[in-house]
Amino acid sequence: MFHVKQPDETEASASFSLEDTPLAREIADLSARRKALEATDVVLSGRTRVFTVSNQKGGVGKTTTAVNIAAAFADLGARVLVIDLDPQGNASTALGVPHSAETPSVYDVLIDEFPLADIIQTSPESPNLLCAPSTIHLAGAEIELVSQVAREHRLRTALDEYLANVQDHIDFVIVDCPPSLGLLTINAFTAATELLIPIQCEYYALEGLSQLLGTVRMIQKHLNPRLSLSTILLTMYDGRTRLAQQVADEVREHFPQEVLQTLIPRSVRVSEAPSFGQTVIAYDGQSAGAIAYREAAVEIIRRDSALNEGRA
Repeated sequence: MFHVKQPDETEASASFSLEDTPLAREIADLSARRKALEATDVVLSGRTRVFTVSNQKGGVGKTTTAVNIAAAFADLGARVLVIDLDPQGNASTALGVPHSAETPSVYDVLIDEFPLADIIQTSPESPNLLCAPSTIHLAGAEIELVSQVAREHRLRTALDEYLANVQDHIDFVIVDCPPSLGLLTINAFTAATELLIPIQCEYYALEGLSQLLGTVRMIQKHLNPRLSLSTILLTMYDGRTRLAQQVADEVREHFPQEVLQTLIPRSVRVSEAPSFGQTVIAYDGQSAGAIAYREAAVEIIRRDSALNEGRA
């Protein structure tokens, strides 16, 4: 005699298996986070916050973080200027901004004292998203700056002049640094008021961080006492591995006030976006990577608001 499974039993079994899979849980989580972001209302401080995004270790998502946080701020209604201080020009590429050798760039500002306003371009992604591009000429700027007067302050001087005269208020300036501690990075540190460090959730995450923080202390002492380490963002997080969680826990233990709660996951969409001359916010705004960067932007704004309320 053959046993025939009843339809209701089959449906119940299928329903249970579909709802209880990791993929189903991930989709439900993303859907809930999207809805939460849509309902989010943030209030900008009204002042200009200048961030330097830096980590001397390469491959930690530094440029990716700079452009996607900038795009997320712009998506929230903020007006954002990205200064591409990396000779590779990856931030300019991701923002869809031309940066061929003939393009007026940050090099001209640092070496020939061009006004910053003369080189800034608007990203095709958003009228709120501006970029001061980098070109290949910036690769030689480290050497040329050595003989310049006030070589550590040239970016700060140009930025202060621009912000004092710009018609439309800039809410955020984000400076993308090269993965080194040379004069370009020192110019970025001197121009900024806040330091954002992306840290990859991998074994070597904290290696070199002590040297970076040592440089920051020297900058604070001799060149820019306004600079503070305000934000650490954990990137390339893979929740399937125990190592990623251990690294995240260790970083939070060392920097409990600075680390954002938001984690940036490993994401194919985040990696694909620059090849289309876009940030992940424009390329696939509903993807896990885009949602994470938008959450990080909201958290940065809200933390600043909470600090200001605390000071009041």
